[in-house]
Amino acid sequence: MNKKILVVLGHANSQSLCSHLADTYVEAAKSSGHSVDLLRLGELKFDPIFRYNYNEKEKQPLEKDLAMSQDLIQKAEHIVFIFPSYWASMPALLKGWIDRVFLPGFAFKYNKSKPLPDKLLKGKTARIIITMDAPSFWYKFINGAPGLKLLKIGTLKFCGIKPVKSTILDSVRGSSPERIAKLISSVKKLGLKGE
Repeated sequence: MNKKILVVLGHANSQSLCSHLADTYVEAAKSSGHSVDLLRLGELKFDPIFRYNYNEKEKQPLEKDLAMSQDLIQKAEHIVFIFPSYWASMPALLKGWIDRVFLPGFAFKYNKSKPLPDKLLKGKTARIIITMDAPSFWYKFINGAPGLKLLKIGTLKFCGIKPVKSTILDSVRGSSPERIAKLISSVKKLGLKGE
C-alpha cells in the first residue's frame, strides 16, 4: 500500500552521509509509488530557540517554514527522521526544530481532567535513522541511547505516533567504501518498502 511519507533531514550539511541517505530513501520510496516530501532542516529559515513557556500569554510567531513543517507532518502517514548522533543525542538544529514545531494544540493538547495530554498525532508511524561514529553497543548499553529515546519516547510516542522503529548505522568513521555502500543499500530497502 502506498503511503504519504515525510523525510526530515536533521543534518545541516547537504554533502553529508545523512543527506545522501535522505536522498536515497526519497528516490527509492518514490520509485515504489509512495508520495514523499523531504524537509532539509538546514535550508529552513527559523529561530531554533523556543523563547516562551507554553502557558505564557505571549506567543512566539511561527515562521513560514515551521508552519509548512506542521502542514507536512499533518498530511504524512509515515515520518522518517535521518540525523547524526552528536554527543549521543541529536544536532541542535533538529532539537530546535522539534521544540518549535511539536507545540501544544498541534502535537498534543493539555487536558485538565487527565494527568497526560491528549495525543494529537495518532495514526502516524515513524522510522528514526541515526548515523554515528561509535559502535552501536556503546551507544545503546553504555550511553543508554539517549538521542533515540528522546525522539522516540519523549516526543513521537508522547504525541501519539506509533510504532516508531529505529535503524542505527554505527561505526561510520573510517568505514570502507564497501561498508558505506551497504549502509546506503539498507536505507534504500527501507525506502522501497516505505518503512
